[in-house]
Order: sequence, then structure tokens, then C-alpha cells
Amino acid sequence: MLETDRLTLRRPEPADLAGWTSFFTSERARFVGGGDGKTDLAWRVFAIFLGHWSLHQTGPFVVCRKDTGDAIGTAGPWYPSGWPEKELTWSIWSPEAEGQGFASEAVVSLRDHVLGDLNWPRAVSYIDPENTISIRLAERIGCVLDVNAVAPDDDPTLVYVHWQKG
Repeated sequence: MLETDRLTLRRPEPADLAGWTSFFTSERARFVGGGDGKTDLAWRVFAIFLGHWSLHQTGPFVVCRKDTGDAIGTAGPWYPSGWPEKELTWSIWSPEAEGQGFASEAVVSLRDHVLGDLNWPRAVSYIDPENTISIRLAERIGCVLDVNAVAPDDDPTLVYVHWQKG
């Protein structure tokens, strides 16, 4: 578990599935493979989150507000088999939680965690070119576009580098 001034970042729990499914089956999830009618896929992706934790002892954290205890998103290390590089990923589940700096607060804390605690030499975020909200967030927290980096599955995804050690 990690904490920031306003957030608790914790391992996903089965009770988080409902919030994740609500997000993943909405238009808000179009940049992460979700969308209307994708309830079964939402379950599978959530199960992959749990498996990622079991296999790597880390993975996407559930982002919870300290003031309410509400789970408002996921953010964290992500590197499934076949991924070109280790990624920091994020999703804010509801429009009400967006625009308040929660994602940037979580990602900056997680960047420190993967660099320091997990000793990653570099982290990237794979961002759909149409996801202007995530692009702005990445640039605001100091990420740099790497046009030479390889994206998963050769998608037309933008690769933003958080930092490089050394």
C-alpha cells in the first residue's frame, strides 16, 4: 500500500470489480479496450490485474480517496507477457473524480515507487493518440514522447517516457 496526501493506493480486491466494471463498460474506457457491452471482458481484465499482482508482486493499484474511502480508479505498474517495456498506467473511473489532480498525484507517487522500491531503470506510458486528457497529464508531470520506442502489438500508440535512470 502507498499513500499520498489525498490518496491511498492499494492492491485490488474482489469488491473493486463493480467499480471497475462500471468504468470499463462505459465510453470513458474506449482508450483501454472497454466500451458498451464489454462486461465479460471487464471481468477478464480485472482478473488479469489480480494475476499480475500474484505473478509480479505488484500491478495496478486501486486509487482510493482518503476523505471518502471511495475507489476512484486504477494506476500502477503494468507489464504483462509480451509488453515491450514496463508501463505506468492509469484510469480514473468517473467524470466526477476527473480534473482534481488525483491521477497525477497517484502517478507521481507510483513513479517514485517503481524507480526507488522496484528499481526500474525506465518506465513508459502507452497512450492512444486520441486520448488528449492522458497526453496532457503525461506532459504535465514531465513525461517525454519517445517516437522511437516500440508500442505493444505495433499499435499506433504514443510512448511517453517518465524518466530514465542514469
